[in-house]
Amino acid sequence: MGKTLYQKVWDAHTVETLSDGRTQLFIGTHLIHEVTSPQAFGMLRDLGLKVKYPSRTFATIDHIVPTINQDEPADPLAADMIDAIRKNCDDFGVTYFDLKSGKQGIVHVVGPEQGITQPGSTIACGDSHTATHGAFGAIAFGIGTTQVRDVLATQTMAMESLKVRKIEVNGKLRPGVYAKDLTLHIIRMLGAKGGIGYAYEYSGTTFDNFSMEERMTVCNMAIEGGARCGYVNPDETTFEFLKNRPYSPTGDDWEQSVEEWRSFATDPDAEFDDIIRIDAEDIEPTVTWGISPDHGISIDESIPDPATADTDEKAVIEEALAYMKLPAGTPIKGIPIDVAFIGSCTNGRLSDFREAAKLIKGHKVADGVKAIAVPGSQITAIQCEKEGLDKIFQDAGFEWRAAGCSMCLAMNPDKLVGDQICASSSNRNFKGRQGSPIGRTVLMSPIMVAAAAIEGHIADARETFNVTDNSAA
Repeated sequence: MGKTLYQKVWDAHTVETLSDGRTQLFIGTHLIHEVTSPQAFGMLRDLGLKVKYPSRTFATIDHIVPTINQDEPADPLAADMIDAIRKNCDDFGVTYFDLKSGKQGIVHVVGPEQGITQPGSTIACGDSHTATHGAFGAIAFGIGTTQVRDVLATQTMAMESLKVRKIEVNGKLRPGVYAKDLTLHIIRMLGAKGGIGYAYEYSGTTFDNFSMEERMTVCNMAIEGGARCGYVNPDETTFEFLKNRPYSPTGDDWEQSVEEWRSFATDPDAEFDDIIRIDAEDIEPTVTWGISPDHGISIDESIPDPATADTDEKAVIEEALAYMKLPAGTPIKGIPIDVAFIGSCTNGRLSDFREAAKLIKGHKVADGVKAIAVPGSQITAIQCEKEGLDKIFQDAGFEWRAAGCSMCLAMNPDKLVGDQICASSSNRNFKGRQGSPIGRTVLMSPIMVAAAAIEGHIADARETFNVTDNSAA
């Protein structure tokens, strides 16, 4: 019987089976940032330990870094975190992409663009959205601070193996429908807890034809559906993306690596614990209405009405609508917004800005809307600026910011104020997620964010921009 990629990678990185049944798993690549690493390094110092394999750990700053005036953050805690990660990387010999390197950015953007993220590897990071790296055929997952310590000290961690659910999507997405709509559709369909205990294997002709950026968008939000990780099998698209990246193999090592990477792909006769099949043509532009990523509806649907809901759903809907201050049973299209945010590790890549810029050119952000565009890395920013995308955004009325997590988690100055409602290309719409305890988040694709910014309310980008084809994700 054949094996899934998950099984192959797991087996290749198993050190031993522990007495409690968990696996001691070797971690091929460890990514760290300024928020979850200081305590872990502190524990190493307390125990008198060194980093086991410094060359396998890479650091950057992203969560707390300002997107304006980046040199020195005004917040003392943020400044302390930056000082701490700089000192820790120096003391322990860890590669650090700082603000002056030209390579800084969101950890899940930096890893792929540097060629650090590679197929067939195990990747861990003290961040929920580490699943992003699964787009390359890796098994990647977020870990807690204690586990960050364990990986730094031993390059291993203890884990229970997961079941594998195959999510097969076939066909071509309709014009105006993007990878973000697909992942929101999957989460709506299976639920925010539907993936607990699973790894998600994304497959089918839709993923075969996706770019790496599109695959990363979907894998990024596997965690929002409860899955520990999500991945796509490596193929020619993967290898072409990685070729000539700074940390990618070169020369004879390249050909040998590609052959090895290819071998990790799921076997045709592999068995899965569950299989879900989706027709890509059935998916519409999708936005959230509530306080969980599975609170999604298509742009043409209405906000749920608790009066017509099942008993077990009624309380959930009532809580969400009370927080969101949205009218039950009315169309989601037309709900006014205060802020529009394009960025994050979900949708802060070059293709996202290219597509949005192509559509917003000649349009203006509506009066009363604050719109910001935040590249996911310094390299992404440079690429955008070389193509003049920053000027298009600015001419339309967007603020063009420096690289960082920005208004996704809002551990920096980019925060909602009061009960502002934000059209956001990020990944979570939890209560208070964007910096204000009563701020409201509506998740959507970058194109839908752009449409909302132009219209001043949640809108159908297909109508706003007369979308007839998809040229990017």
